[in-house]
Amino acid sequence: MADAEPWKTVKIPPIVQELATGVQEPPSRYVIAEQNRPTAAGSEMPDPIPIIDLSRLSDNCADEVAKLQSALENWGLFLQAVGHGMEQSFLGEVMGVARDFFKLPLEEKQKYSNLVNDNEVRIEGYGNDMVVSEKQILDWCDRLYIIVEPENRRIYSLWPTQPPSFRDILSEYTVRCHKIANLFLQNLAKLVDLHKDYFVNMFDENALTYARLNYYPNCPKPDDVFGMKPHTDASVITIVFIDDNVSGLQLQKDGVWYSVPIVPNALLVNVGDVMEIMSNGFFKSPIHRVVTNAEKERLSLVMFYTMNPEKEIEPLSELVDEKRPRRYRKTTTNDYIAKLFETFARGTLAIDTVKI
Repeated sequence: MADAEPWKTVKIPPIVQELATGVQEPPSRYVIAEQNRPTAAGSEMPDPIPIIDLSRLSDNCADEVAKLQSALENWGLFLQAVGHGMEQSFLGEVMGVARDFFKLPLEEKQKYSNLVNDNEVRIEGYGNDMVVSEKQILDWCDRLYIIVEPENRRIYSLWPTQPPSFRDILSEYTVRCHKIANLFLQNLAKLVDLHKDYFVNMFDENALTYARLNYYPNCPKPDDVFGMKPHTDASVITIVFIDDNVSGLQLQKDGVWYSVPIVPNALLVNVGDVMEIMSNGFFKSPIHRVVTNAEKERLSLVMFYTMNPEKEIEPLSELVDEKRPRRYRKTTTNDYIAKLFETFARGTLAIDTVKI
């Protein structure tokens, strides 16, 4: 996707962080229809989101593998990961450089803008996602989106130089998350009776990892807007590090929305649409959204693991048979990610466009 053509955008939305400082209520472009508003999530989850100890999972501990199976069956493989080897102090630095970036003056942040000209935006850079229609409801969120892997695909002109430690810390975090991603991919392969490195080996030297830093300003009327509208991820897997000062992430199960509890220093891991397609629906890409807070800002750092942009994506032949026929059409990484951004802007799900 790094070489993709910029997308036309109907309108350049304002930077929400700047907008939030001067309004008593969100502008109409952000206000969602009453029937779609983020009403209170269920007070109790029917099943708790599993907390997986990665140090035990790497040792093939039967209890941790069973928890992974439970996550698959109950939450579409959405789980909290602890025992990942990242010190609390290091994670504090990671969130600290993200927070410090968004505290920079607007003119400094706009050096890394995702705007190409007056009506085109690219995936990478600082700003907002594209606007495909005048009726589109906007999200109460700003973001910085950059390629972090492989190193030779990084566009360093879009990597902030302030705060000074930003690049080094994000690079180190990328290395550590890569090991976690491989561990999960190995265990997913084993869950469907494939060789443990089956999925890992599908990531060649041109596979891309994106980092997305999200900033959700406090909102005067949080029940009227989405921090990020309901969606699934276009990745193979996703690793999320969330601000543990304020909740906001919600997950849909059986048509009901539940708030994801905060586990300090944990990483959230979920499968994305590409894994759902390749597994022929054995793994489900969970629908999730973000709500805002009236008093507090919220940040998150998301790592999206995708394959070679030109790679064809389709159900694996090993996971298709008479009892479980092919459920998804063939696509490519590049085409699917483009489809996701388009459908996301329209408030629909990309995965529905490839289902048979």
